[in-house]
Amino acid sequence: MTISLEKIGKRYNYDWIFREIDFIFESGQRYAILGPNGSGKSTLLQILSGGLNASEGNIIYQGKDGMRLMADGVFHHLSLAAPYLELVEEFSFLELLRFHAQFKPFVENMRPEDIIRAVGLESSAHKLIRLYSSGMKQRAKLAQAFFSDTPLLLLDEPCTNLDEAGVDLYHTLLKRYGAGRLVIVSSNDPQEYKTCEILLNITDYKH
Repeated sequence: MTISLEKIGKRYNYDWIFREIDFIFESGQRYAILGPNGSGKSTLLQILSGGLNASEGNIIYQGKDGMRLMADGVFHHLSLAAPYLELVEEFSFLELLRFHAQFKPFVENMRPEDIIRAVGLESSAHKLIRLYSSGMKQRAKLAQAFFSDTPLLLLDEPCTNLDEAGVDLYHTLLKRYGAGRLVIVSSNDPQEYKTCEILLNITDYKH
């Protein structure tokens, strides 16, 4: 998958967050969107996901076969983990994954039970999500993203609320299940993007 940005800009009211971003994201690479808090990192990631519209410029999505993808259907091709995304807290984790699988298949035909074990939450598989700690919820979000069979993986501050063991888990998942995919990490924490080969600093596009 390839995403081409052509003079992308975003503004709120009269204030430009960023302008004139020309950039190409390609499958098989890991990218990091960098910048201080409030600089527009998450905004750009949401534009890439199709969740927000740019104020100016064009975005071109191409599938692995080179065919152009429509922006309003790109969500079929991506998975996203972010602090602002909510989980269905009335579900148990097992129920959540079974529900999720109705919309996006899992990699390697993995079963929900296998995924729960892979992220170390097997003892809480039947516990309601609303009773999870913040770190457990983050593991659940990462599980949904990494194990969805999508070519595009968007990760916004992926180590939020994770302890040391959780951070190690994140890097294990990234190494195994990020391979061959287009991975884009939005972060200002080096431990989250240290394996990213290509960096895009949002402050370079302030006007």
